[in-house]
Amino acid sequence: MPYASRFRQILRDNGLALVLGLLFLASALGQIACGLAAYNEARAEWGKAAVSLATYLQSGHFVEALFENWESEFLQMGLFVWLSARLVQKGSAESKPMDEPFEGDEDPRAHRDDPDAPGPVRRGGWLLWMYERSLVFAFSSLFLLSFALHAFGGLKLENEERLAHSLAPQSLGEFLYSSEFWFQSFQNWQSEFLAILAIVVFTIFLRQRGSPQSKAVAAPHSETGD
Repeated sequence: MPYASRFRQILRDNGLALVLGLLFLASALGQIACGLAAYNEARAEWGKAAVSLATYLQSGHFVEALFENWESEFLQMGLFVWLSARLVQKGSAESKPMDEPFEGDEDPRAHRDDPDAPGPVRRGGWLLWMYERSLVFAFSSLFLLSFALHAFGGLKLENEERLAHSLAPQSLGEFLYSSEFWFQSFQNWQSEFLAILAIVVFTIFLRQRGSPQSKAVAAPHSETGD
């Protein structure tokens, strides 16, 4: 296949991931640029010198802001994957079918001899046990990592601000017990759960032609997605 044709094929096959990746990078760069400016403005108010980009990327201001949001996103996705495997919502495009078989519930052990099945399916045992739960495991691990980095960055920023006001620094335990840390977490968590609730309920009545997140435009409201 010619290089140009292969390149177009790659773009076509991975368009959704590529566009979302570019949007992520653009947003991250915007956050860094604006965050650096805001941080240096705050430092000027404290009578401190501005910091470089490299220094800012190691600061509590950046680390806390970044992972505070990642934490809520991974919590949202992990819980949604787990809950949608166990609960249904009549009429929602985000729900499994109500009263009919669902392909995702099929026991993968019945496909152990399929030559195209993923390696863990063909091997079975503990590897398959992990693999059939791997999506929730992945989101859970990313949530826990983001939670820890949120706490680390938040503590670092809190102590920097306390130092600027001649207050004693906090320990990690004190910061984790503080209302400020949990305020930061809950203000993000509630918005993520609201977003999930909105798409679950909106897809009962609303449509987007061509989107796999929507039922067919002519589908009845009572029809549940799969």
